[in-house]
Amino acid sequence: MLSEGGCDVPSLMEALEARRAEVLGEAERLREQIAGLSEELSRAEERLARLQIARETVEEVLAAPSSPVPDAEAAGGGADAAGGGAGGVAVALVKAEAGLDVTVMSPEYQGIIALFATSGAAMRCKEVCQHLGLGTEPRHVEGMRSKLKRLVERGILAEPSSGLFKVDGRKQGW
Repeated sequence: MLSEGGCDVPSLMEALEARRAEVLGEAERLREQIAGLSEELSRAEERLARLQIARETVEEVLAAPSSPVPDAEAAGGGADAAGGGAGGVAVALVKAEAGLDVTVMSPEYQGIIALFATSGAAMRCKEVCQHLGLGTEPRHVEGMRSKLKRLVERGILAEPSSGLFKVDGRKQGW
């Protein structure tokens, strides 16, 4: 059967049906992609919610007053009296991490910071080396001095007198 233009009507209908089936297939494929992306979005939003809860919990813990360290209290003041205490040092570490300060976040520096945070006392380089189980040879002491000076630059420690270091949070706002 031919139409006025000489085209075969059944083959035109078959072509339209083939085109319709092709578009239906594409629509189904897109629906599947949307469903997959919706699942992925839901998982990402769930992770984001958990991270927000963790952040709020950390902020609550850091905002709570820290208990004084018994040894420091016996020596004449709590850890906070010594210049910041563990809570203040934790705030400094969180700020350093947020600022992507990889030096302060390294395990070696964290050990130094933890020592000062828990003791609350002012110490000399040699004492820090002894507490951390390092040698007390000049090369160890001078290496430690350089690390302690770096922590002073970042406002985590203070050097109240030459060679004497203690926790100090003034530059960190605590």
